[in-house]
Order: sequence, then C-alpha cells, then structure tokens
Amino acid sequence: MVPQLTISARDLLPSETKTSISKAEIVRRTTAAVAKDPANAAVSDAELVRRTSAAVAKALADAAAVAKALANAAAVAKAVANTAVAKMIKSILARRDPGGWPIRLSMTFYLRDGVPISVGHTVGNAMATLKVEKAEFTVLTEKKGRKCSIDDVVNYGTRFVSFFNECHNAFAGLTRLYLENLRFRESNFVSNILVTCKQLNYLGFFNCDTEDWITLQVEHAQLIELSIVNCRFDMVKLTWVPKLTCLVFLFWLTSREPPLALGYVPLLEVLRLSNAARSLDKMLKLSTFLHETSVRDLTLGFQCEKIWVQPECLTRRQAYVFQQLRILNLVKIPEGYDLTWTMFFLEAAPSLEELYMTVWDHPCEMEMNQEIRREQLYSENKGVEWESPTSNFKHHCLAKFILVGFQAKDYMVSHVRRVLKAAVNLQDVYLYDRLVCAKCQEKVKNARRYDALVRCICPGVNLPIKFPCTNEDQRAVQKRMPRGIGSLAKIHFLSSNKIKAEHWPRIAVDSLGAIED
Repeated sequence: MVPQLTISARDLLPSETKTSISKAEIVRRTTAAVAKDPANAAVSDAELVRRTSAAVAKALADAAAVAKALANAAAVAKAVANTAVAKMIKSILARRDPGGWPIRLSMTFYLRDGVPISVGHTVGNAMATLKVEKAEFTVLTEKKGRKCSIDDVVNYGTRFVSFFNECHNAFAGLTRLYLENLRFRESNFVSNILVTCKQLNYLGFFNCDTEDWITLQVEHAQLIELSIVNCRFDMVKLTWVPKLTCLVFLFWLTSREPPLALGYVPLLEVLRLSNAARSLDKMLKLSTFLHETSVRDLTLGFQCEKIWVQPECLTRRQAYVFQQLRILNLVKIPEGYDLTWTMFFLEAAPSLEELYMTVWDHPCEMEMNQEIRREQLYSENKGVEWESPTSNFKHHCLAKFILVGFQAKDYMVSHVRRVLKAAVNLQDVYLYDRLVCAKCQEKVKNARRYDALVRCICPGVNLPIKFPCTNEDQRAVQKRMPRGIGSLAKIHFLSSNKIKAEHWPRIAVDSLGAIED
C-alpha cells in the first residue's frame, strides 16, 4: 500500500467557539436588559429611549471590537499553521529513503507569507529525488469568497503568480490542484497553468477570473475532473480533454446560454450545471448543448429562480444524447409552478433509473428586495410550460423517484401521480418535507425562544407547511395518487431531518464547490 502524507493548515487551526451573534440579536438582548433594569423603572419614556440607544450603541461597538480581535487572532493562527505545514513537510521528506516506497503527497495551505514557495520548493525537490506517485495542492486564501474585495482577489492573484513562477517543478508534477479567490492580470495565465501542470487529474477553480474576460481553451491529456464555480470567463471551450469524466460548471454571469462549449470529451459521464437565471437569459436546449456526449449522471440547479432549461419535443436523432442517462438531479426548482415540464426528461431518457427533484423557494437563497429584483431583471414568472406530444407515455427503467420539498398541494400531488402513471416499474417514491438551509439551522433550533427574530431574519422557516406529517394525512395523500393507475410503488413520507444516507449527497449537492474553513 502506497503511503499517504496529508498535511493541512486548516487541521492545525485551533477549534473556534461559536460565540458570534447577529446585530439584530444584540439589539434585542440589550433592549430587553435595559427595560428590565430596576434603575429604569421610574424614568420617562424619552429618557428610557435615550438610555436604550446609548446601551445599544455601546453593545454594538463592543461586539465590533471583539469581532476585530477574533479576526486578528484567526489571521495569526493561520500564519502559525501555515508555517507548521512548511516545517513538517520539509522535515518528513528529508528523512525519506530515495529508494523506498512511492509516496502520495496532499498539501493544504494558505496563500500568505513565504510558505507556499517553501512548500513548493520542498515538494519539487521531492519529485526529483523520491518516488512521488501523486501530489496535491489545495491553495486557500485567508478571506472567503463573499468577504473578498476586488483588491483582495487581485492581491491573492499576484501572490499566486509569484508562487507559480518560483515553483514550476512542483506544479509540473501535480496531480490535483484547487485554487480560490484569484484574479490574474495576465489574460493567458490560466492557460499557462494547464500547459505547465501536465499531470493534473483534477483542477478546481472557485471565484477566479482575469482582468479581461477571456475565452478559456482547455486542452489537457490527463485531466479527469474539472470544476469551475462562480468564475468569470467569457467562454470556456473544452477543445480536447480526452480523459474528462466529471465536469462541474456553476453560476455563470452572462445572459447567454452557459458560456461553455463541449468539444472532444468522449468519456464525460458526470455533469453539473447550476445558475440563477434572469428574465433575459436564454433557455438552454440540452439536445444541442450535449451533442456528441454520453452523460450518465446529470445535475441541473436553478437556485430557486427561473427555469433555464427548454423542454423539447425530440426527434429520435436528437434524443440520442440522453440514451445513456441513468441519474437525473433537478436542484432548487422554484416553488408553486407546474412541474409537468420535468416529464420531458423521462420521455427523452429511456434508461433513466433514478430521478431526484428538490423544490425549494427559500428567502435565504434568493434576492428578496423587490427593487433590486426589478433592477437586475429577475423573473416574476419562473415556470415553463410544456405539453407531451406522446399520449399514454410509459417508462420502463425508472426505479426510484425522490422529491424533496413535497407539499400536499394539487400541483405536487398531480406530478407524483403523473410519474407513478408513466413509470410502470417504479419501486420506491420518497417524499421529503421542505429542507432547512444551513444558514438558518441554528436559528431554527432556537425558534421557541426567539420566534420573532427567526421570522425576521429568515422568513422561509415559517412559510406554511403543507407536508402530511400524520398517518391520517399521509393516507389521504396516497389515496389521491395511485387511483386508477395500478402502480405498485411504495410511497415513503419522511421529514428532512431523516434523509437517507444514499440520498443526502444528491440533495446537498449545491452546497459543494468552495472549501470552507
């Protein structure tokens, strides 16, 4: 067995105590404390308001000071952890026998100080003197995506270019590289990475771009997985990537169809596309987009906004691109819109075995300011209409149908009935209630104590629940579904905190992409 040496600066950071609270909670607690103080019992309303305002201002100032101190402490901790990574990798590799067993290296470090270059030189020397089977760099930035200003990403990009230019030997031997929050001044620098890193099997970009939007031509003989998330390129053309099997392309910023062209990718099997479409964005015809591919596992995400996939009435020749499709995952479909259009996939993909759908309209994931929505041309009508050209259509391979966000509303019950009628060999239907997003999970736990606060910060957690929780309600829903159909599929009603282990990776797929601290 080949030894694996994994050293991560993140793993060396001290554990953090979750002490931060929101400004709204600080105001609420401070106001309540002032009101309860016996010393304020006899003061006038005007004086009480003055004292409350002063107390709130002081509390917010104190909280800001604490937050700044914590941020400084975190920066120091990351610097110490980074230095430790450089020392450990140098010490360990210096003691290895050049004639010994091959080794696999996995390094995670922050892009700061001289540590990246030190690690790069150490790994480059190891590649020249030792048997290194695999080498991985995960290059993190101190600030995370949404907290990075333009100056931050430009600065991080400049640091990475210096690191890259100093350590060509290490990069030439890398098999995996993840980069985040970088802006490159030179428009051809991303191409330089592909040219230099000839051994890469995996390449991941998160929130990366160049100063001038470019067309990125990807030609790489060894690349197996490519992930481009929240990046700004005018177009990404996969001209020649003969070994590519998995492609992730999420959140593009143009009004055209995905700025992605699939060239020679004969082995592509897994494809993830996700975006929040606006009213002027073009609808994507998958039969054209996926031309000459054989995708088996397809994920399409809609971010609770407009459906950007155009349902099609396909000819036999057009439908060929869906012949190998086995798993389909439709993520964050907006609530309240007819779901008939999704039947297009069943008719187009005769070998489909598993269908996942998450219907979710959650304020934490959406732009809720109506003025901003109008200015940025968000769609008021997010749905799409489609009518099947085939009457009494039957599908013979679908075995599992998983619907997350199910509610006992007519349009959802009708859709489940529609799938039950078409999928004659369907074995199991899993109906989960609405998800609770990770951003407000802690708030929901405290809802009993701070219900008004939860409702203010995260309105979605208190939207009316139509999920059939009781046995009686579930039986009533079931009677509305298989009547006159004769389906033998078993229907399971499950709460979102009881998601089955084999379903969770599909349901949680949209949280992937960036590496979080």
